[in-house]
Amino acid sequence: MSTLTSASRVFNFSAGPATLPLTVLEQIQAEMLSLPGVGSSVLEISHRSKDFDTILEDAVARITQVLNVPDSHEVLFIQGGGALQNIMVPANLITEPSQTADYIQTGSWGKKSAGEVHNYGQLNVAYDAKESNYDRIPSQEQLKLTSDAAYVHLTSNETIQGVQFHQLPDTNGVPIVADKSSDFLGEPINVADYGLIYACAQKNAGVAGVTIVVMAKDLVKRSAAKMPSYLSYAKHSEGGSRFNTPCSFGIYVTGLVCKWLQDDIGGLEKMAAINKAKAKMLYEVIDGSAGFYIGHAQPADRSTMNVTFKMTTPELDSKFVTDAAKAGMTTLKGHRSVGGIRASIYNAMPVEGVETLASFMKDFAVQHG
Repeated sequence: MSTLTSASRVFNFSAGPATLPLTVLEQIQAEMLSLPGVGSSVLEISHRSKDFDTILEDAVARITQVLNVPDSHEVLFIQGGGALQNIMVPANLITEPSQTADYIQTGSWGKKSAGEVHNYGQLNVAYDAKESNYDRIPSQEQLKLTSDAAYVHLTSNETIQGVQFHQLPDTNGVPIVADKSSDFLGEPINVADYGLIYACAQKNAGVAGVTIVVMAKDLVKRSAAKMPSYLSYAKHSEGGSRFNTPCSFGIYVTGLVCKWLQDDIGGLEKMAAINKAKAKMLYEVIDGSAGFYIGHAQPADRSTMNVTFKMTTPELDSKFVTDAAKAGMTTLKGHRSVGGIRASIYNAMPVEGVETLASFMKDFAVQHG
């Protein structure tokens, strides 16, 4: 049987599904045929078995420990990704068609999230950064919030544009709902500041197929009794994340990723320091390139997860991507709506990968500047 080695792997800068910690991949590989003491693969065991009980309980416990989730909130695993959460959030939290939900649109995903609200209530776009091509986060004064809104929705980190909230807005007590898919587990947060957090796992917390929801228990109670059952947070809560057959493999991997954060990294404060150092390396190259590299996001609002930039011509952008791939750095092409380059440097991207990219960027600028 072949053995996984770091030497056989490229540095994968994909925005998602994204790179996983090598130690997690090695444990998955070692346990794939048979979980220790079980005799079957995690892909084969029943989601109602005691063996899966252990996996699910461990994943919930580790998320709770890593994020310091208070007793006021609970952790759920749901399928359907952000697309389903775009429906579930207004379906559960807007209790009357006359109610308004506020959406802060700082990028493509935030704009998409607002698309389902009209099916359940009134939409107020509290801010839209479209005029600046989604390169910034609004100041508090720029927000046009509704005083009695059902909730305020934001996307904490926009993967396409590379902008990130580094401070939550003041919503005057209105619950904040955050799509944290791309910066979940990237730094410590005060979970009590949020009414609901949802995160697709395939960026920072595992593999595609499972969505993590961390939700205030009092908001779970808003779920209407006559709501279609699968859309109800209350039903998923009552079923202990097993209203239907869950993404058992995805939950297993998320548990391993959290274990890696605890045992190998040492917690979210240390993870955040590593992430900031990685991002700083790339932004320093951009800022020191005398205009050869043009960053997309405003400096104060730059993402620590997705570094977006371009060069003076699309041809140079294309050559950069091609040459980087030959040098063992893949998936650097920017999203089609923005173009340029996007380096996604999530938790599992090793420092060595970012150092390699920074060195390549410097050499490329010298050769083509």
